[in-house]
Parts: sequence; structure tokens; C-alpha cells
Amino acid sequence: MAILLTLATALPLAAQTGRPLAGRDDSEAPTVSFRPFFLVSPERAAAKQTFEAVFDKSLLPFWGGGVQVALRSGIYIEVSASRFEKTGQRAFVFNGQAFPLGIPLTAKITPLEVSAGYRFTLSPRIIPYAGAGMARYAYVETSGFSDSGENVDTTHAGYLVVGGVEVRAHRWVGVSIDVQYTHVTGILGTAGISKDFGEDNLGGTAVRVKVLVGR
Repeated sequence: MAILLTLATALPLAAQTGRPLAGRDDSEAPTVSFRPFFLVSPERAAAKQTFEAVFDKSLLPFWGGGVQVALRSGIYIEVSASRFEKTGQRAFVFNGQAFPLGIPLTAKITPLEVSAGYRFTLSPRIIPYAGAGMARYAYVETSGFSDSGENVDTTHAGYLVVGGVEVRAHRWVGVSIDVQYTHVTGILGTAGISKDFGEDNLGGTAVRVKVLVGR
């Protein structure tokens, strides 16, 4: 009887002061965590025919970085900037087919993206998330043998949706992979071969890999 009474009184004490059996101790997690990150993002351009005509491919490599503000409640806000730059050649379209002209053309795309969403903590190490936000694309196009008025330097905004999963590799380091769709109109489709192909979305579908530093 004395042994049973001793165990009964000991168990609640262990539950209050011992290590949790599963999951993380949310009382140790910061209320707000600022987490800078490095970003690599190959994007399949929505304007597939336009980019294949100029660069012989529609998979565009972006790289950049940003910062994520993660709340203990699961809500997060993220700001990122990235860049793509490549030199191809001018082309013209005849009967739906592109023909290269051999004239160098350089395109620079600089997205600035702001998103917000929710992180679902399934375990201390596996954290799926989903969000949506706004994207501001700066686009610069220069070409040889062209006047300054023929070059392009413009900026337009659009929207994005994203979903992925973060894996905590260390207490202070996380690696995430997600799929993001971006829709930005007003830059392509008004002139040139993008107009001939009827393609007006400068965005696309990207697989983004991020290395985050912070809890």
C-alpha cells in the first residue's frame, strides 16, 4: 500500500518537471523569430515559347535571399529578393515558329516577393507550410544594335501562392523545399515575340530551396 501511494504521488511530479515525452516544449520557443535565409529557385517560365525562342530553354535559375518572421502561433511573414540574368538572341516568329536572328539579347528579372502564411508543426523537425502574397517583378531587356528606346526597363506586380515543408536540421538551421506559382502580367505580351505567341505572364512555377538560420 505504501509503495502504491508513493508511485501515485511521484507520477504527477514527473509530468510537471520532467522532459516532454513527445514533441517540442513550446515554452522554450521564442515568441517571434527572425530567420534570414539563402534561396535557390529554378522556375519553369509560364511564357515557355518566348523564353525557348530567346534562350533555348524555359527553365530559369534564380538565386537570392530574404528574411522570415515566424511567430510561435504558427503564422509567418516572409520577404525575399532574387535575380535571373542571361544573354540569348533576338528572334522573330513566322507561322507560329521562332527563328533566331543572331543578335545578342540580355534579360534581367528581379522579383521582390512578400508573403504570409501558416506553419503546421507536425513534429519538432517536420513543419509543412502554406501561404500567399504579392510579387513585384523588375524586368530589364537590352539588345545589341538597338536604340535606347527599343530597350525595356519596367516593373509590374502580381500575386503568388506557395506550399512546402521545412526540415529542422539543427536547432538553429532549417532547410525547406516548396513549390511556388507566380502570376505577373503587364510586362510580356504587349510587343515582340511574346505578343506573337500570346504569352503575357512573366511568372511561372518554381521549386524553391531555402537554408534558414534561426529557431
